[in-house]
Amino acid sequence: MNLVTNWFKRYFSDPQVIFLALIITLGFTVVFSTADMLGPVFASIVIAYLLEGLVRHLQKIRLPRMFAVLLVYAAFVAFLSAIFLVLLPLLSRQVTDLIQQTPSMVAKGQQALLQLPESYPELLTEEQVGKFINAIRSQIAELNQIGQIWDHVMSSFIGIITFGLYTVLVPMMVFFLLKDKDRIIAWVTRFFPHDRHLASKVWWDVDIQIGNYVRGKFFEIMIVWAATYAAFEVMGMHYAVLLSVLVGLSVIIPYVGAIVVTIPVVIIAYFQWGWTADFAYLMIAYTVIQVIDGNVLVPLLFSEVVNLHPIAIIIAILFFGGLWGLWGVFFAIPLATLVQSVITAWPTMNNATTEDDAANNHTEVLSGD
Repeated sequence: MNLVTNWFKRYFSDPQVIFLALIITLGFTVVFSTADMLGPVFASIVIAYLLEGLVRHLQKIRLPRMFAVLLVYAAFVAFLSAIFLVLLPLLSRQVTDLIQQTPSMVAKGQQALLQLPESYPELLTEEQVGKFINAIRSQIAELNQIGQIWDHVMSSFIGIITFGLYTVLVPMMVFFLLKDKDRIIAWVTRFFPHDRHLASKVWWDVDIQIGNYVRGKFFEIMIVWAATYAAFEVMGMHYAVLLSVLVGLSVIIPYVGAIVVTIPVVIIAYFQWGWTADFAYLMIAYTVIQVIDGNVLVPLLFSEVVNLHPIAIIIAILFFGGLWGLWGVFFAIPLATLVQSVITAWPTMNNATTEDDAANNHTEVLSGD
């Protein structure tokens, strides 16, 4: 019992610590319990937070805040319009076409598989290959059903996104969050204690890390997507838009994303060219892009981001992805950074208090008081 009491006094005796714990607990509880209802609100807050960095940069060159907000917001709306009006229809057509071409691609693969027992009789038998082919055929039937569902979902999804809440409500809230940022923050902080230096310290550290990470990740996605699309398009690869988008989005999930997205790239390239020089050239170009991303782009964009151990990153992806899906995966590393900053600041505050007391006692002894 004394052990628990001493532990509690050590880490929770200071009101600053209790306030920080309450804020973190309340924040996670609200997001977890109301994510479905308040999804547009959370999306607007995240987008406004990301755009705020651009607004601050424009303010640094002496632009009035309102003008900077309007400029950044116009660029955001243009970017959003390009995605919904240009990119999304292209992706829909290429996904539909890929699903329709899947049976012919699988038939070609079956022919190659049937030749394996003749070439490697000690490794494979015709019976094993036959079972594998039957499993593939069952998957094709499911893909055909998915293709029909995809056509229906995409047509409905585009209509909902174009005319629904996310199209109207989110951009509107983003604008007001940017425009009235100071007023909103002043209203929220009215409910906080005046002395909140520990929470402010943690937020300052996390704000720098999350801001750098998310903005850097956005630029990484765009650069990898553009470079991959250019390489695929120059080489005449089928489904260049779809595959390049997948490669760009794969950087959201470190380590795992690059491995997973390589599978469809290799498969589609093989069925288009076979074991030819074109296939080899494409894989070389794809490998070069991945190497440049990992060894040049990532260090350049994330030089100021706290380094996390690969195991911590994987655990964060699994945990937060399980809680909040794609949003959780995207923000897994920033949230892990938040946890790391809190853990680091928590004992530091207590240690700092102990060190200050010791310094004061030492001063009193020297002064003879």
